[in-house]
Amino acid sequence: MDIKTAPAAADALIRDSSDAAFLADVIDASVTVPVIVDFWAPWCGPCKTLTPALEKAVTEAKGKVRLVKIDVDRNPAVAGQLRVQSIPAVFGFVNGQPVDGFMGAQSASQIKAFIDRLIALGGPDAGLEEALAMAETMLVEGAVADAAQTFAAILAEDEGNVAAIGGLARAHLALGDFAQARGILALAPKGKETDPRITSVRAQIDLAEASADAGEAGELLAALERDPDDHQARFDLALALVAKGDAEGAIDTLLDLFRRDREWNDGAAKTQLFTLFDSLGPKSEAAVKGRRRLSSMIFA
Repeated sequence: MDIKTAPAAADALIRDSSDAAFLADVIDASVTVPVIVDFWAPWCGPCKTLTPALEKAVTEAKGKVRLVKIDVDRNPAVAGQLRVQSIPAVFGFVNGQPVDGFMGAQSASQIKAFIDRLIALGGPDAGLEEALAMAETMLVEGAVADAAQTFAAILAEDEGNVAAIGGLARAHLALGDFAQARGILALAPKGKETDPRITSVRAQIDLAEASADAGEAGELLAALERDPDDHQARFDLALALVAKGDAEGAIDTLLDLFRRDREWNDGAAKTQLFTLFDSLGPKSEAAVKGRRRLSSMIFA
């Protein structure tokens, strides 16, 4: 490495700033590249751990994001405008606007996730798609809170983004907050209420609510062994399988119930099958096969 260029390169990525320079260092600069603002003070213990971690992560991002550090004791104005009540407080700016942030100490993985979200949001048109893909990956891997933050950040940039609305609703569904998940679906733009990314989540919420008290699969199987004509037990077994994530097993169980008595409980098996198919989405192989099997039974 050319040691003569290292300080200049570091200054381009990480710098101390002030209230007076905030417009140029943060607002203007964030139009070109996402900017992280770290509000700190010399007396702040957690700041002494967080700031070096931020500097390391920003350096590893290799120019895709910048870090601006502001001492709140010497520069209280901007911190006051952003309603900073405790430090460390960190904000991410994209296109001149704060789009994400956190307060307090964070782990290295949390800092990286925060930076990744900013990088994705700060990209060109493909940036939102990258952020959506990243949020979906987080959701699949169980990082539900990070996924929710990413989906919310996308909506801050693109209000009415159907994929982000559906994703944020699924994140709240994963947290068990059914009411909040339904409320988020209500944000879908007019005309998009029947978009598969919305209807799928709505069906998932319906199933989650219905299966919450379905009972234990083993006990329901035992009940069916004692009485194969116990349709309620078979229906509840399907819901218990849904709760376990066994969609194919639930489809098989409901199809069996439909075969045995399609009119039972006002056609509950058929109704629940359609809800299950919707929850899986139009591209689900299990749903496609299930629909074909149901159709063959209906028109046999």
